[in-house]
Amino acid sequence: MADGTFAALLLIMGMTDMGMNHCGTEQGCLGTSQTTSRFSISGGEVLERRADAAAEVYLRYDLGKQIGPFGTAAGLSVGEDGETWVGAGATYSIPFGRSGAYAELHAMPGLYFDNGGFDLGGTVAFRSGLELGYETSRGWRVALSYDHRSNAGIYDENPGVETVQVKLSIPLN
Repeated sequence: MADGTFAALLLIMGMTDMGMNHCGTEQGCLGTSQTTSRFSISGGEVLERRADAAAEVYLRYDLGKQIGPFGTAAGLSVGEDGETWVGAGATYSIPFGRSGAYAELHAMPGLYFDNGGFDLGGTVAFRSGLELGYETSRGWRVALSYDHRSNAGIYDENPGVETVQVKLSIPLN
């Protein structure tokens, strides 16, 4: 599941949720609400596709603001060969009842600098993915995350990379 599949799922599921649960409310379809802001740190490995396997650290800040069913987040990742991505975008969480288990989709446009590492074909790069995790009663989250980064075909070359990471999220409020 790569090449925009996660972003498409986020849009389809979020828009369906918005139509069913948000549009008929006083706030309207894209009404804003507060949610838990979180700081996350992930560590993992870029998977071989056309890139060599390499370590990556990814920091993300969930802003604590929701627009309709969509959360807002900003992120920064740095790979072991100096590759750097920075971006911001939307999240969509799916809780599995009251168990604490959840799934979350994210889609974030951003800027990518290869810094002599793997070349994604251009500076504009999109990051989308899925995390599966567990949230404790105190709001801490532990998850396994899989995501895809590419330039979505806006440049001549679009090699893309996938990353698998273990993620820890700390609630800030």
